[in-house]
Amino acid sequence: MANALTELLGIRHPILLGPFGGLSSVDLVAAVSEADGLGSYGLYGYDAPRITETAEAIRAATRRPFALNLWLPLEWAEPPGADVAAAAAALRPLFAEVGVTPPETLPSRYLPDAAEQWAAVMEARPAAVSVVYGVPSAAMVAHAREREIAVLGTATTVAEAVALEAAGVDAIVATGFEAAGHRVSFLRAPEDSLVGTFALVPQVADAVRIPVIAAGGIADRRGVAAAFALGASGVQVGTAFLRTRQSAASDAHRRAMGTVTADGTVLTRAMSGRLARGVPNRAIRTIEASGVIAPFPAQNHLTGLFRAEAGRRNLGDLQSLWAGQAAPLATRDDARDVFVELLAGVPG
Repeated sequence: MANALTELLGIRHPILLGPFGGLSSVDLVAAVSEADGLGSYGLYGYDAPRITETAEAIRAATRRPFALNLWLPLEWAEPPGADVAAAAAALRPLFAEVGVTPPETLPSRYLPDAAEQWAAVMEARPAAVSVVYGVPSAAMVAHAREREIAVLGTATTVAEAVALEAAGVDAIVATGFEAAGHRVSFLRAPEDSLVGTFALVPQVADAVRIPVIAAGGIADRRGVAAAFALGASGVQVGTAFLRTRQSAASDAHRRAMGTVTADGTVLTRAMSGRLARGVPNRAIRTIEASGVIAPFPAQNHLTGLFRAEAGRRNLGDLQSLWAGQAAPLATRDDARDVFVELLAGVPG
């Protein structure tokens, strides 16, 4: 199906891989791009040299178009919650369980410089750059346009979609609250921006003139067909691809996605300090019971100290098990099989 979105991105099929912060893999990006969709790689926490290295690795794996994803600095403050020292103290049992020493000091900077990240992505020249948590500046959009890089903005409400279109982005990912991972709201708190995909997509399609990409709760041909019926020009799929062997998810993470029910995922700030959807586990229950959660990115840094070791040991109870509400529909082990299933729902 050729439409404005496929022409914009230089792809044959309007199926996009959801970018995963920390769980993206070159193999998965290549698999989706080689199927003539758009593979996408999440660059959360990557500095400029690592961005360059990642883009080179993707190009070595596929000559097809791909996208890179960046988090924009969120301008409004997250709820402060507890102070960082109290949050670190609450995590001591989880540190001890994997033999990690609690930090005595915290970094002066948690994340790479956003301007340096953007410059590195521009130099890498992907087919598209997608952004979450805000509106790219006019200079950023112009920079991308000079290099013929499409800019995809991400909206959780109609108001956010309108703001993104006004900023000059080329297409909008309309992501409903069913989706896995972080709720990327930026005009209001995410708790006040919980709109379902099937309510959000048609309203965004009515409100903007640029292509709309539906995301959240789509895992098979039925979800794809419904998204197009609601006015989407394409779909972005995360959980169904995350379950496959090509992703960077651990075996414990895949097992959790395979056993969770449609109403079994939760929205929580426990693991990162920002609201995100995943499978509840002992880490989430322990942190929420403590009543102290540091603001992002401090909480994300603190839990990352034990999550990394838990990942190496394949301990699902101490990892971030991001998954969407359609996880029970994510039953395929190979990304190519997932793509074939999704493609069957695209109007012919």
